[in-house]
Amino acid sequence: MFLGRNSKQNSRRRNAQIDTLIGSGTVLRGDVHFKDGLHIDGVVKGNVIAEGEGSMLTMSENGRIEGEVRVHNLVLNGEVKGDVHALEHVELAAQARVTGNVYYALIEMAMGAEVNGNLVHRGEVTEAEADGGDAEPAIDKA
Repeated sequence: MFLGRNSKQNSRRRNAQIDTLIGSGTVLRGDVHFKDGLHIDGVVKGNVIAEGEGSMLTMSENGRIEGEVRVHNLVLNGEVKGDVHALEHVELAAQARVTGNVYYALIEMAMGAEVNGNLVHRGEVTEAEADGGDAEPAIDKA
């Protein structure tokens, strides 16, 4: 779909290193702050926040987040109950379920993915906004 538009960025995204894994039998209560790559097969009851540029969050169909997500890149095939803020790219796979708003710069959505909230396109976003410094997200009026 969008994969051919910027092959350098897409190859970086596909080759992102996953440094941290939250396994399928794990329930984590509290906020998770991570750098580089995080993969979630388990449950996080708290916010998931990326620190640093080029972060990548991936979640399998078994993964679940009950809180806000703030990352650069996201590949979601599980469930998020909360708002999703992605500075660069969001990929919603067929089993993705989001109950909340999705703020994105570029989005891919497979048939079967669900968003129970608003899809909000965002242009340029500052690091302060990405780290939660902006209480109200800026919405493109174009």
